[in-house]
Amino acid sequence: MLGDLLNGAWQSIVFGVVGVALLAAGFLLVDLLTPGKLRELIWVRRNGNAALLLAANQLGIAGIVFTAILTSYSDFGKGLASTVIFGLVGLLVMALAFFVLDLLTPGRLGEVICADEPHPAHRHHAPAG
Repeated sequence: MLGDLLNGAWQSIVFGVVGVALLAAGFLLVDLLTPGKLRELIWVRRNGNAALLLAANQLGIAGIVFTAILTSYSDFGKGLASTVIFGLVGLLVMALAFFVLDLLTPGRLGEVICADEPHPAHRHHAPAG
């Protein structure tokens, strides 16, 4: 009984590390897809457009990782391998979606993300009155 609990805890830790690694890979992927460095855009220049993009992508990646872990094989080794593979496939699909969205929208998406002014789609307005 205790052995099963310890084994389950160890497997949870390993899956957690894989999840964090996939989130980090997602951050690097978003950083590659956008002009400039995300660290500087968000934490130095306080660019809301870049922060919104990163937050949305991290939530999407978290969903990918959650689904990959949830639907993985019951065998630990196969489950871990499937989580990594499907997580990486999810990241590639996310990158493809970025390129498709860039093609379907006017202008360059990267330029909007790096702009100092907030995009009108997420600008906060005070209520009229």
